[in-house]
Amino acid sequence: MLTLFHHPMFATCRFVRLAFGEYGEELALIEEKPWTRRKEFLALNPAGTLPILLAEGDVPIVGAMVIAEYLDETRGVLKRDKRLFAEDPMERAEIRRLTDWYLSKTDGEVTRHLVRERVLKPIMPETAGGGSPDSGAIRAARANIRQHMKYTNWLAGTRHWLAGNKVTYADLAAAAALSVLDYLGEIDWREHAAAREWYTRLKSRPSFRPLLSDRVRGLSPVSHYADLDF
Repeated sequence: MLTLFHHPMFATCRFVRLAFGEYGEELALIEEKPWTRRKEFLALNPAGTLPILLAEGDVPIVGAMVIAEYLDETRGVLKRDKRLFAEDPMERAEIRRLTDWYLSKTDGEVTRHLVRERVLKPIMPETAGGGSPDSGAIRAARANIRQHMKYTNWLAGTRHWLAGNKVTYADLAAAAALSVLDYLGEIDWREHAAAREWYTRLKSRPSFRPLLSDRVRGLSPVSHYADLDF
């Protein structure tokens, strides 16, 4: 069994968990608090970032998309119609574009900031950047949610899945980012019917079940978080 160093509220880590789940692969999970900068953790990745996959031979593979590419090359190419990439290079380019959109742009403009202010700061020591949440950072992140949800709603309303006719890494990246926001109660799904229908289908897949069981100490999820019919 492979081992993933992760944090349950990091979208990049959720993305990797979903991808392995789609391929029916189990992962041993080690929850890491990267701000503690453990020596053993930094030995695996001097950058001190998550996720990190300990692959065959305990070789560390660092970064969500790097892990996804490794997973595709070692598992995905054998899955045929269940492969999370497309066979066509132009379709693969669109999958990569949308995956980057959600794991970089959405995370960088919205998810990461809300997680830091609402989830991490209250439990981090001041020496590591902890303390009271920055209300300005929260307002700025919330102001960006609407545009990302409008784009997701447009994609979901014009395509069967976000990048085409089947589930791909693009869907998993979007679901990973939005599931964190959903946990925090930051999304008004009533305004985005197509996105809600798409998210409901993704949320009902077996790969998603472990995420619905995630809980953060001191911060319960919104009431509908684990509800498949919300």
